Formats: sequence, structure tokens, C-alpha cells
Amino acid sequence: MNARKSLERHIICELRCETANRDRVRDLILRFVEPARLEDGCIYYDLHQRIDDPNTFYILDGWTDQAAVDAHAANPHVAEVMKELGPLLTFGPSITLCARVSD
Repeated sequence: MNARKSLERHIICELRCETANRDRVRDLILRFVEPARLEDGCIYYDLHQRIDDPNTFYILDGWTDQAAVDAHAANPHVAEVMKELGPLLTFGPSITLCARVSD
């Protein structure tokens, strides 16, 4: 594994909601996507929805290093969306931070 890849940070963020809130939750989570993609150090930032449990969403995102992750987490836009999103969630956000080990 090369040094650059070992510095990369990849995040799996799981969020769940009630069926009645699903469309609103999806719309709110989508508000994270474009601003995050414009941040320095963002490699990718994508929203996924479970097929067998559509009330479960995953944000899969990759960053060049831990400093980029920290800057993203401190972005005021994230806190702004979370104010509205947080009360609608039944689980999460659950964050799993990973380092890539394959090429």
C-alpha cells in the first residue's frame, strides 16, 4: 500500500428513520452531498439507501487525510442540516472511520 492511500480516510455513516419521515430524511441528507464534494480533500461523497430496508441510509465518503475529515466535520453546513435531520432519526448518525488497505 502506498503512503498516500494509507493517509486516506473513508467513512461509512449509517442513518435510520421511520417510514413517515423517509422522504424528508432523504432530502435533508442529500443537502450534504454537493457542498461536501466541493470541500478540499473530498475524494467522493455519495448517499445510498438500503434496498431491503429503505428507512436505512448510508453516506459513503472518502477524504485525502484526517485533516480533511476534521474540516468536513467542523463545516457549519453539516451542523445546520443536522439541526433539522437529527430529530427525525431513529438511529445514527453512526460513523465508521476506515483506512483503505487495497489498491
